[in-house]
Amino acid sequence: MKKTLPKLAVPVGVVAIVLLLVVPVPAPMLDVLIIVNILLALVILLTTLFVKKPLDFSVFPSLLLVATLFRLGLNVASTRLVLGEGYAGDVIAAFGHVAVSGSIIIGAVIFCILVIIQFVVVTKGAERVAEVGARFTLDAMPGKQMAIDADLNAGLITDEVAKQRRADVSAEADFYGAMDGASKFVKGDAIAGILIIVINLVGGVAIGAIQNGMEIGEALGHYGLLTIGDGLVTQIPALLMAVSTGMIVTRSGADSDMGSQAATQLGQSRIAIGIAGVAAIGMGFIPGMPIIPFLVIGATLLIIAQRLGAKAKAEEAQAELEALAQPAAPTDTTEDLLEQMRVHALEILLAPDLVDMVSGASDDLLGRVKALRRKIAVDMGIVVPPVRTRDSVDLPPSTYSIRIAGVEAGRGQAPARSVLALGDHLDGLPGTVTIEPVFGLAGKWVPAEMRHSAEMTGATVIDRVSVLVTHLSSVIADNAARLLSREDVRVLTEGVKQVNPSAIDDLVPGMLSLAELQRVLQGLLSERIPINDLGRICEGLTLRAKVSTDPEGLVEAARAALGPALTARYLDGTVLRVIMIDPGLEQSMLEGLRPSDQGTQILLDGHRVEQVLGSLRDAVATVEAQGLSAVLVCAPALRPAIHRLVSAQQNGLPVLSYQEATAAGSTIETVGVVRAAEPIGAI
Repeated sequence: MKKTLPKLAVPVGVVAIVLLLVVPVPAPMLDVLIIVNILLALVILLTTLFVKKPLDFSVFPSLLLVATLFRLGLNVASTRLVLGEGYAGDVIAAFGHVAVSGSIIIGAVIFCILVIIQFVVVTKGAERVAEVGARFTLDAMPGKQMAIDADLNAGLITDEVAKQRRADVSAEADFYGAMDGASKFVKGDAIAGILIIVINLVGGVAIGAIQNGMEIGEALGHYGLLTIGDGLVTQIPALLMAVSTGMIVTRSGADSDMGSQAATQLGQSRIAIGIAGVAAIGMGFIPGMPIIPFLVIGATLLIIAQRLGAKAKAEEAQAELEALAQPAAPTDTTEDLLEQMRVHALEILLAPDLVDMVSGASDDLLGRVKALRRKIAVDMGIVVPPVRTRDSVDLPPSTYSIRIAGVEAGRGQAPARSVLALGDHLDGLPGTVTIEPVFGLAGKWVPAEMRHSAEMTGATVIDRVSVLVTHLSSVIADNAARLLSREDVRVLTEGVKQVNPSAIDDLVPGMLSLAELQRVLQGLLSERIPINDLGRICEGLTLRAKVSTDPEGLVEAARAALGPALTARYLDGTVLRVIMIDPGLEQSMLEGLRPSDQGTQILLDGHRVEQVLGSLRDAVATVEAQGLSAVLVCAPALRPAIHRLVSAQQNGLPVLSYQEATAAGSTIETVGVVRAAEPIGAI
């Protein structure tokens, strides 16, 4: 029963509103409905003040339409009573006689002022804000979706959180789109109020003078007051709804309601409040000014400023006590020195002004790094070593450095109290221009309080912890082979041995040592191939190791063991787009294939190598211009040498053999051909 009532309340209410348009309503019931209308508008206004973000009140556009229809229904019902009986209840009579002192002129002036406030000031501004908000929200949707995907890929959020964030982005776009249309209801309501007043006034004078035999002045006075009262009792809730509309579309995401937020932000400068208090007292001494109100208000402001100053001093003292309570620096014992001498596999160095990023909160840097380690372990099959985080006075302000085995592998900036905005229309925002470290996108570090303004321009806004963690994820992926230690290999093999002992017992240490297995796994990781299916990899290595322990051959055997999983990552549905090598060029490469200590090499003169790489770059650029991706395919014997040749030139371009490309049973689509020389006149 409790669940049924809310479901039926709105449908029944809408039907009742429709009945108001056609069924006469007695005056006492009209009084009740008018009071409900005023209180409903007041409740909606107060709700908009207490919500933390617009989506918390997502039903507002629909509620606005129902409230507008309710007011129009009351207008029709009251008009029927005013013109038919010359009386429309006590509420309208009170507004006509008490609120405007029984003067039709005062009532008309007050009504016109309310209409001007609603139509010209509030409604016009709310309509413009809703329109701009809807446009910018829709423009920013692709960037927000990309940011969610980036966080998901970096392991910063789970699939459930990503799904919820995508739903929030979609709901936000729907809300602002609905508000853009709903603001037209408010505008139409204001126009309808003016027209209804005019129609009621003309109709009332006509009925009083023609049907009831009144004098024109008497009819105007009687029906005019009722009409003005009717206009006021509907215009006041209409004004409240207009203010609610403006309030909901101007709210940005916050951690508290509007009252708390306004009090906090207005009280952030005690100097400003103190100056205002002195100015108020000074204005009281202007000749002719009432000095008492100015003195009271000025003294109140000075008292508030003094209390804010005392509160700030107390907070500073508390901060100093907490700083003194920090544990003293460790002594220079042998253990401490050994710890300081040890070279850590993975480190993050922060400039002193960035230490606040390590706060111990659930969403701080340390928590995000832990989530990243879990994601990489699942996706790549390696256990990333613990990330040591410390400050460094040698770094410039706002700078961080990512080190692998003591050597810097990446560096970036993350200014305090700032967020990174990525977009094309950032010139109007204050901040420092920068280049995003992972994807090389142009951006700007803007103050954190300008986040909403940046989003309104259609920019993608990323907090500084996400920037650092995304950079760390990229560095780990690029250097996964270096991070895989021999101890890691031992731990991984022990784990596989518990579930598939035969795969390990046949291979290690009888055929391959841990060092040789480590080298094979590093070779796979250098091409960003996950090693989480270690049992299958070991089974493939067992067959190859019986013939040869050549590292290059072992890596190729491991790739073959992974089978379709190797190619599935590059499929677009069931289609694999490939760039092939011209058959004549491929044959000459096979003839020039020679073994070396670093693996097989292709003997080609420098000019021809440059032609091949130039043709490959053109083919890749053509594919990327279409928004697609492709892989380079070649003969199995050439694959290792081709990979070494192009890896330094085409960052991230996968190289597959013909057998690997067809292992997944996908549809092959050729999108480019690499040639040794371009035809004359070609670009």
